[in-house]
Amino acid sequence: MPPSIKNVVFDVGKVLYDWDPRFLYERLIRDDRALDAFLRDVVTHDWHFQHDAGRPFAETSAELIARFPEHESLIAAWGPRFGETIPGPIAGMPDLVTELDAAGVPLYAITNFSGEFWPPFRVREAAVFDRFRDIVVSGDERLVKPDPAIYARAIRRFGIVPGESVFIDDSPANVAGAADAGLIALHFTGAPALRRDLKRLGLLAG
Repeated sequence: MPPSIKNVVFDVGKVLYDWDPRFLYERLIRDDRALDAFLRDVVTHDWHFQHDAGRPFAETSAELIARFPEHESLIAAWGPRFGETIPGPIAGMPDLVTELDAAGVPLYAITNFSGEFWPPFRVREAAVFDRFRDIVVSGDERLVKPDPAIYARAIRRFGIVPGESVFIDDSPANVAGAADAGLIALHFTGAPALRRDLKRLGLLAG
């Protein structure tokens, strides 16, 4: 491995693990049109982003139920059943993480994730996350990507040099934020393309 590149920093959702509220609510709402409307108008990504930013589910759900009382039980299901929105890993990614770890590459993560919902998920997926030296969770930090402050905090906490560290995210805005922080930023489009990029950078054997 070239000495200039030493670390890999992952995003979690849509990079290491698939995530979509549809995975949960398609079990609870059988009509496709009603399901689409509920996901579009009620449990929106903007609403959930508040959890990533550190707001407790008890507050956000109470506010949403006040707006949509007819959906109280469905909204209330989000918290205790959040794990069902994450059905499993992205194809090929657990093997890639294992290979990097076996090669002695220090692994880290910066994830936009609720501080409430993270601990049970972290325990569930310990086989993967036990390979990571540290993980910055936005909900705990009350900072979210692509805020420059979350990259600065992670770099400081990890004790890494940005120019020696690869950052991987599926969001172009988050990739741009990482690049602005000096990290070697890669846009994730799937495990095969990432594997090629990591080989090119000397982090995986050819």
